[in-house]
Amino acid sequence: MNFSQKAKNIEPSLTLEITAMANKMKEDGVDVISFSAGEPDFNTPENIIASAYEAMKAGKTKYTPTTGILPLKKAITEKLYRDNNLSYNTDQIIVCNGAKQCLANIFLALLNEGEEVLIPKPYWVTYPELVKLAGGKPVFVDTDKKNKYKFKVEDLKKYISSKTKAIIINSPNNPTGTVYTKEELTEIAEFAKQQDIFIISDEIYEKLIYGETEHISIASLSEDAYRRTVVINGVSKAYAMTGWRIGYCAASKELVSLMNSIQSHFTSNPNSIAQYASVEALTGPQHTVELMKVEFEKRRDFAVERLSQIDNISYIRPEGAFYVMINVSALYGKKIGDISVNDSLEFAKMLLESEKVAAVPGVAFGFDDYIRISYATSMNNLEKGLNRLENFIKGLK
Repeated sequence: MNFSQKAKNIEPSLTLEITAMANKMKEDGVDVISFSAGEPDFNTPENIIASAYEAMKAGKTKYTPTTGILPLKKAITEKLYRDNNLSYNTDQIIVCNGAKQCLANIFLALLNEGEEVLIPKPYWVTYPELVKLAGGKPVFVDTDKKNKYKFKVEDLKKYISSKTKAIIINSPNNPTGTVYTKEELTEIAEFAKQQDIFIISDEIYEKLIYGETEHISIASLSEDAYRRTVVINGVSKAYAMTGWRIGYCAASKELVSLMNSIQSHFTSNPNSIAQYASVEALTGPQHTVELMKVEFEKRRDFAVERLSQIDNISYIRPEGAFYVMINVSALYGKKIGDISVNDSLEFAKMLLESEKVAAVPGVAFGFDDYIRISYATSMNNLEKGLNRLENFIKGLK
């Protein structure tokens, strides 16, 4: 029997593959330190959990409008105005089953067969696969270490074509943790205007930025940028609500209408209870966000200081999110016993097998010289895991 060629062209998520391997080892009683998962290790704040319970008791367990309940869409517009200086009406908002579904809806609504989306390397693993599922073509833009692997206009010019439909900006970035400046975003917005292409701005890590660095939404920079930008965000990272599966998107009324049609046939509305919980997340007390960010910053500082003590590696110092990209390419060609490490996937698998530490191979992000670790874990796990990483590296000969 023949299956869909489009489905066959999709690469499975290496992030989830490594996580699944680590989880299986844990189930077998192995002491695994997991640096692979992209989610906070904190529980959802109590006020949010309580609001979900109250919603269930009040019978708010039925279908809702496909684009989301009005109280949540109002809370989103208020958040975007308060935090990002962006004015949207509720008919410009769609609530989805996580930010992934936002992206899937966007590409399905925007792309015709063969149209191209510019994606900077390194990239989040799901971007190119969703572009391909929608019939588009991901075009990977090489970036420069000197610019912290953020693309510049001169980079984009090398890859623009008559088929280019959109560019993706992810700031703070997964996997590097880097953040685009206002000046960089202004230049990109002007380039998009000149080329008349869409901007897809993934801002899911917005609340997790450290030090004096600040988040700027590219949609806020000009009227033209506002019109051509699709803003994606959600409650998963900032409020430790990954399992609640609520993402949202702000765009033109016309694009949201198309996304509504698509979502109505794929999943209909997001979970009703999670929507009411998300209202509380966005409108309730925000101190837990700050507490979590402070803890992540402590872990970031510990991780990069510890990594600086390990020979034969380097790293990208993150400004946001909760990941560190570690360059391990100087170790390629070395061996443990008779087994040689030649790429990031082999490095990650051998690290898991020998030292019981789960990290994501950089090849998943288009960066085979690197592995990615997440510091969304306890300080104790972070210390133990990095000690094991150093031990693994010392064992390579």
